[in-house]
Amino acid sequence: MPFKFAFQKIVDLKTSEKTQAEWTLSSAVGELRSQEQSLHQLRLEKQRMQDRISAESAAQTTVSQLMIYQSYMEHIDHKISEKYKAVTAAQNNVDRKKETLNLKMMEEKIWLNARDKAKQRFMFEMLKKEQDALDEMASVRHLRTL
Repeated sequence: MPFKFAFQKIVDLKTSEKTQAEWTLSSAVGELRSQEQSLHQLRLEKQRMQDRISAESAAQTTVSQLMIYQSYMEHIDHKISEKYKAVTAAQNNVDRKKETLNLKMMEEKIWLNARDKAKQRFMFEMLKKEQDALDEMASVRHLRTL
């Protein structure tokens, strides 16, 4: 008689929930990487603009051009500030997803341990029944020889 765990569907559900939590964590990490890459691109753009301003300041530049550059630098700074907030939000999301995954992993482990303990009890009972049957057969044989 094979072992059948009464709560196997719960174990399967917990495993599925853990897998889903892994997927959502992976997605959140991907979003974080995307936000970090976008922030990096904005920083590079700011650096290029600063280099351009430095190069052109040696040459004759009009006040209107400087004002345009200043306005663009403020715009990039604002975008960088917004991107920092987005990166922080993405990092917080990753942290929440990690916590959820840890919880799901613990729940799955609890149910897997329960299943393992039930299987051990089942095996113990099966071995005990088998041993009792062998003992009974030995007793009957012994009585027949008398």
